[in-house]
Amino acid sequence: MKISRIPVCFCLFLLLASCKNKPQETSLALASEDERPIVNTILTQPESFYFIDFKEYPQMDRSLPIGVFDSGTGGLTVLDALVRFDQHHNGTKAEGGDQLPDFNSEKFIYLADQANMPYGNYSSEGKTELLVEHVLKDAQFLLSDRYYEEGAQGPLKEKQPVKSIVIACNTATAYGAEILEDFIQKTGIELKVIGVIDAGARGTLASFGKEESGSIGVMATVGTISSKGYENTLLRLKEELGYTGEIQIFNQGGHGIAEAVDEEPDFINTELTAVRDNYRGPSFESEDFPIDRTLMDIYNFDFDHGKMLCDSDSTDDCQVLQLNAPENYVRYHVVSLLEKIRTAKDPQPLKAIVLGCTHYPYLTEEIRGVLAELYDYQAGGDYVYRPFMAADIAIVDPAVNVAEELYQYMKEKQLFNPEGDIRESEFYISVPNTANPQVKTDAQGRFPYDYKYGRTDGEIQEYVRVVPFSRNNISEDTYERFRISIPETYELIEGQLQDLTGL
Repeated sequence: MKISRIPVCFCLFLLLASCKNKPQETSLALASEDERPIVNTILTQPESFYFIDFKEYPQMDRSLPIGVFDSGTGGLTVLDALVRFDQHHNGTKAEGGDQLPDFNSEKFIYLADQANMPYGNYSSEGKTELLVEHVLKDAQFLLSDRYYEEGAQGPLKEKQPVKSIVIACNTATAYGAEILEDFIQKTGIELKVIGVIDAGARGTLASFGKEESGSIGVMATVGTISSKGYENTLLRLKEELGYTGEIQIFNQGGHGIAEAVDEEPDFINTELTAVRDNYRGPSFESEDFPIDRTLMDIYNFDFDHGKMLCDSDSTDDCQVLQLNAPENYVRYHVVSLLEKIRTAKDPQPLKAIVLGCTHYPYLTEEIRGVLAELYDYQAGGDYVYRPFMAADIAIVDPAVNVAEELYQYMKEKQLFNPEGDIRESEFYISVPNTANPQVKTDAQGRFPYDYKYGRTDGEIQEYVRVVPFSRNNISEDTYERFRISIPETYELIEGQLQDLTGL
């Protein structure tokens, strides 16, 4: 199998303009860059797979692609905002009548680190340094010339490096953006890294008037929530941008949403019809994410077609209850968020929800639907949640603001490629490296949960191989979701799939 276009790791390290404040705000106890073996390996060990000779790097070359990476396929929603950016600026011309540059002539390289996802669980498992190592390896892939073909013995050296990087992952931004920027500085090259948190916070505050009061709901992975990346950034920007109203922030760690979107078997398995032992999502028994029996009518879970798994034939008699569909994860977490607001002391009404995980925009309509149900929900003739909700709640996707930031940077640096072709974009995914005898996989060919989060940082080895998207490593259901939710980007992916199959 051979890709006719040069495969480039589409990892545009989008490091928020103020990203250097993020790790300081999260108060994380992370190792210094010099203490990280992966950094030393990339920079100084020519015999390693991970080595890059940065003295030969074609920096600030506008013919290079833009890199974008995420822990999975959720970051494609950020890429899609870049792909569709010109729809919002269509026909715009500069003074003098010249057409402004756009992304239609840019080649993108996208990396989904699917094998190591979800990134949001590493902090709760005490593996923050392992997460940082994954992020640095993501960057290395985008900056290097290597990738694998499925089933190949060794890597190909045909990939272009990238001219900028977008971190299309909130957790990776919270824990790794500043570290990546420091790493780039150490390489001696000039390359922009942009993350999503600062952009998302600015977009969320833009939905408020300068003197307006209200609540913001932050829906993100457990890791992003525990980093306090959004909360601290929102509070900082509120002061910097002169918002004087009372703005309250409510966090909801969306445990299982991203995993359900990417069909992680510990959280969702559409082939099952009965409860299972390896389930890790919300449940009656969960200490951190319990399903409240008194709220079952409000959750309004969809039990059809195996979307909920129960240990009884009657849904009213479930003693064990497991979520088994993305929309039911949304129901659980949106209700939980509104319960936090309803039971808080003197809460302001919810006026905006920021989607602090790039997987969540796939479920925007489901979120809107649950909010509408809760707005109209009554008990005893009284509206239960309406006093705590604005009539029209803004749902903020940070991807739009990321696209604007990248556009302005590339225009300022004259990095747009007038001779490129967006249809040459490349899409890559990490898979377990079964050629490595230390790697463990389950019956589905994935890393088992305990192995994934039980590895130790600093043991430099190829846990994964990065290969092009194919029909072997992404399900047809997922491709169908792409087709419906991100049709323009899906067309680019489909072009690669056709090249791979020779159709």
